[in-house]
Amino acid sequence: MNILKWITYSIVLIGALNWGLVGAFDFNLISFLFGEMSTFSRIIYTLVGLCAIGYLILSIKDNMECSHYNC
Repeated sequence: MNILKWITYSIVLIGALNWGLVGAFDFNLISFLFGEMSTFSRIIYTLVGLCAIGYLILSIKDNMECSHYNC
């Protein structure tokens, strides 16, 4: 797995853990650490969303290359 995919995966995982905390305990770690919808919180939420899209694209690309070479 290349470095870009690891970075996007890590950031998406952090976002998923935050949503898990919100769902299970009604506790938003990002808001707790950086403030309720502060500029920095919005940047983090946007970054998580962009990384999710990037990870999806990288995964599809890897899957297509793998199927081309019969991995």
